[in-house]
Amino acid sequence: MIKKLKKYNHSILMIMLITMIFSCKKEDNTHAVPPLITGVTDLINRGTALSSVKYGEWIVIKGAHLATTYKVEFNAVLVADSLYYADDSTVTVKIPANLPDPINNPITVTTKYGSATYGFKIMQPAPIITRFNPEAGATGDQVTISGNHFNGVTEVKFDNAVAAIVSKSNQELKVNVPAGVTSAFITVTTPVGMATSPIRFGFKYIIYDERLQTGWSNSSYSATAVFNHTTTVKRGTTAISSAYTVGFGGFRVSKAAPAVSLAGFSAIKFSVFGGPGTEAKRARVIINGVSTTAFQIVLKEGAWSTFEIPLSNFNNPATLSSIEIKEYSGAIVTVYLDDIGIS
Repeated sequence: MIKKLKKYNHSILMIMLITMIFSCKKEDNTHAVPPLITGVTDLINRGTALSSVKYGEWIVIKGAHLATTYKVEFNAVLVADSLYYADDSTVTVKIPANLPDPINNPITVTTKYGSATYGFKIMQPAPIITRFNPEAGATGDQVTISGNHFNGVTEVKFDNAVAAIVSKSNQELKVNVPAGVTSAFITVTTPVGMATSPIRFGFKYIIYDERLQTGWSNSSYSATAVFNHTTTVKRGTTAISSAYTVGFGGFRVSKAAPAVSLAGFSAIKFSVFGGPGTEAKRARVIINGVSTTAFQIVLKEGAWSTFEIPLSNFNNPATLSSIEIKEYSGAIVTVYLDDIGIS
């Protein structure tokens, strides 16, 4: 009986030992292996390897031993757990919207058994300029350019003049106005593209900045215009307050003869701040008294808006003798104006 029991126990031990050996071999062969990345595809053409992608896209990381993935990074930027899914041969993941480098952002996948890094071009989108401030100024003045995807900026220009970059981040650049610039579009160049400002910086011809220029006079009607208002100002120390005393009143400034030649000019430019009750109210911009070519704008209450209206919208007049901003919603309201000129 004792011999049989010893033989039985010996058999049990042998079975357990064999089971453990095979279990370890299986674990070693199928699971306990570091991950391997072999390529990247998009979600549609999974058989076609990509050479580059852009920030914010969904991709499929292809390879092996990926099932236990618990961390995905792009140039050390961690992806949220909810934005990736892994099986043994793929990791489906959404690239973050912003990354540290404009082009080279290696992929790192970490599993239970190790990490793999794959050098890959994940490129930021082309830069975007949303605004700049101030919108006019002199040589050497500092201008703040706001937007997105400025990482790796290589150059900022005012038309063809290169600006010195004072500071830079992904969403903001500070530059100095180059010498000789009076009116120019601002361009920002990065390794993946170029952006142009929606309006020009500065003016070729000033009608009002701190004061109404010589030769120009107030010819408003059904509106009280104050040209040295100091409370609501876009730039400098003074602006114009225009209180429309009846609906459809008009703020207007006129040029004594001779009229200004518009040869070499391309747009009328001005900034307007909507006072109380102006939200979504309309106004019409009329030049030389020709209402048939008026350009309609929408006012924004409590904020400055800058308009740069191409002269082609006014049928390309040869000269300029007056600019009128006519209230066009039948409202009795006040607006503030600053930086009026031609670019």
